Amino acid sequence: MDLLLGIFSAFGLSASAGLNAYIPLLVVGVIGHYFPDTLRLAKPFDLLANPWILILLGVLVIIEMVADKVPAVNHINDLIQTIVRPVAGAIAFAASANVITDVNPVLALACGLLVAGSVHTVKAAAVRPAVTATTGGVGNVPVSIAEDLLATVTSVLAVVLPIIAGVLFIIFLVLVLWWWSGRKQKSQSA
Repeated sequence: MDLLLGIFSAFGLSASAGLNAYIPLLVVGVIGHYFPDTLRLAKPFDLLANPWILILLGVLVIIEMVADKVPAVNHINDLIQTIVRPVAGAIAFAASANVITDVNPVLALACGLLVAGSVHTVKAAAVRPAVTATTGGVGNVPVSIAEDLLATVTSVLAVVLPIIAGVLFIIFLVLVLWWWSGRKQKSQSA
């Protein structure tokens, strides 16, 4: 059962990193620092619980949240985050997978990279451009706020209640695939 919970936790955290790179890392660090019995981080991931790293992550969360709310800057931010979010997802996946399971670190990093990169790609290449085009950019701020809330809730649930986070991830994946296939069918019929 620990293996399954560890995998759900890792997938939830890395998916959250695809929406906001620093929220899951901050959540892991805060829980690892203040509740070490809940989440005991193995080396080198225990650095996430260092108070100075927590302050840095808090500043980075604020910067990313603000940048994602400013028109035009949000697209530049998404371009920059194309590298950062998958790396953050890899770190979050590996940190949480190594805590609970004996997943090979290279496999954990690769899985986190793929999950966060996939979520980021859907966000930056499909969802955000569609929101911008259909709302003239007005819908980007509410969507960004919703993404930040989803990343925060999913990150916390991934650590505290990983089965719920795993189910949410699977539902999100099914919805994205359903939306993507519907979009493909529309373009083929046109």
